[in-house]
Amino acid sequence: MNMKPQKNSPSSRKLSVAVATPILVLLALAVVSLYDFNFADGYQYILRTSSSTSSRPTTSSTPSTVPATSSSSSASSTTNSSSSSASPATPAESCDLTRGQWVPDDEAPYYTNLTCPFIDDLQNCMKFGKPSLDFMRWRWQPDGCDLPRFDAARFLDAMRGKSMAFVGDSLTRNHIKSLLCILSQVAQPVEVVTTAEIDVTGRAIRRDFHYGSHGFNVSLFWSPFLVKANLSDSAHGLGLWDMHLDTPDSRWAAHIDNFDYIVLSGTNWFFRPSLYHKGGRVVGRNGGAAATGDGVHGETAEMPVSGAVRAAFRTALGAIAAREGFRGKALVRTVTPAHFENGEWNTGGDCVRTRPFRRGERDRDAVVAEFRAAQVDALRDTAAMSQRNGAELRLLDITEAMELRPDGHPSRYGHPPGGSVEGSFVVDCLHWCLPGPIDLWSELLFQMLLDNQ
Repeated sequence: MNMKPQKNSPSSRKLSVAVATPILVLLALAVVSLYDFNFADGYQYILRTSSSTSSRPTTSSTPSTVPATSSSSSASSTTNSSSSSASPATPAESCDLTRGQWVPDDEAPYYTNLTCPFIDDLQNCMKFGKPSLDFMRWRWQPDGCDLPRFDAARFLDAMRGKSMAFVGDSLTRNHIKSLLCILSQVAQPVEVVTTAEIDVTGRAIRRDFHYGSHGFNVSLFWSPFLVKANLSDSAHGLGLWDMHLDTPDSRWAAHIDNFDYIVLSGTNWFFRPSLYHKGGRVVGRNGGAAATGDGVHGETAEMPVSGAVRAAFRTALGAIAAREGFRGKALVRTVTPAHFENGEWNTGGDCVRTRPFRRGERDRDAVVAEFRAAQVDALRDTAAMSQRNGAELRLLDITEAMELRPDGHPSRYGHPPGGSVEGSFVVDCLHWCLPGPIDLWSELLFQMLLDNQ
C-alpha cells in the first residue's frame, strides 16, 4: 500500500489521560474485557439551512468544514425551549446539527425488537424488560433548525451500487446494527457468509451485508485500534498489546479503495496495557503496561493514552487520504462517554436515570474531552492531504448529544442469549439500547452523506 509518512502533531495538550489514576485505567480495561465495549473544540460541523421546519426540507446545505470552536462551552449554555418552532435561525441561515438538546417526542421509533432481526441481545433492552421505555421518547433538536427523520427509501436509493465500511470496535457494531434496523423498514440485507477470519480476541474480523435490490454493500471490520496491533502476552487477563502507531491495520486498510464511504471510530481499547511502536522500535507505553509480566516494561517512557489515540487516527486517516483509488468520504465518529453513577462497574455503579440530562447539567468528562480533541487533531492534520488526492474527510460529532443521554444504556437489561436479569454480571453503561438514542448517529450520517443530493 502506498503510504505517506505522517508528521507528529506540533501541539500537545497539558491535560494527560495517562496521569489519570491507575484505578481509572483498570476500571475501563475490565469493562472492555467483560462486555467487548468500545468507549474540545469543534472542527467540522454538520450544517443545514434553518428556514425549514418540515422533516423533508426542499433545500439543504452541504456539510462543510469550519474553523475550530469549543463545543465544550455547551456545559455553560442555557437550555432552550423544547419547541422546534421557537428555535432561532442563525445569522448565516444555517445551523450546526451537532449542537442542541433532547426534546420530548411522541413518534414511534423506527423499529422495535420485534421488527428488526439484527439487534444483539446485549443491547436488546425491550426484550429483557428495561423498566422504563421513556428513553425511546426523545428526539435530538439542533439549535436553530430541525433534524429530519431518517428516510430509509431515499438512503437506499442514493446508495445504489455503492459500498460502506464501518471500522472499529464494539460500539462500531452497535452503530451498524442501528443502521441495519432503520433500513429494515424498507429492505433487509443478506449477510454474505464466507470462511471468516477470526481475530486473536475470538471475533470475526469482517462481516458483510448485501442489499441485493439496491446493489448496496455494508461491511463491518473489527479493528479496535485502527492500526496494527499484536497480543504479545495473554497470560494476564487484559493482555499486553504491541501497538504499531505508524502502521494501519491491513485487515481493513487493504480494502480502502473498494469502498465509497468509510466510518472510523474507537477509543476504549486504547486503555488496554500496550507498548507503542514507531519505525519498528518501542517508543512508549501506557500506564497499564508496567503492571504486566515481570515489570520489565516499567522502564519504558509512559505516553498519554490520548497521544496514542491521536497517532492511530492520524495513521488510519492518512492511509485513506493517500490511497489514490479512494475518492469517497471518510468519517470519524467521535468518542461517547460511559454514564456510571454511584460507583463504577465493580462497586455498584449503574445507569438508572429515566430521562436525558439538560444541557449544562453535567460537565464534560476530562477523558472524553481529551479523546475527542485527539480525534479532531488527527482529522485536521490529514485534511490537506485528503483534499489533494480527492478524498473527503468529515467529523461525525456525536459527543455532545450522547453525553446528555445517561438513560439510553442497557444497564442490567441486556444479556447474552439465554441470559436473564438475575445473577451476577457487569452492568452496561457504555453501549446503547436498540432502538434508542444511538439511532441519532444514523440520522446524522444520513445528513452528511445525502443532504447535498
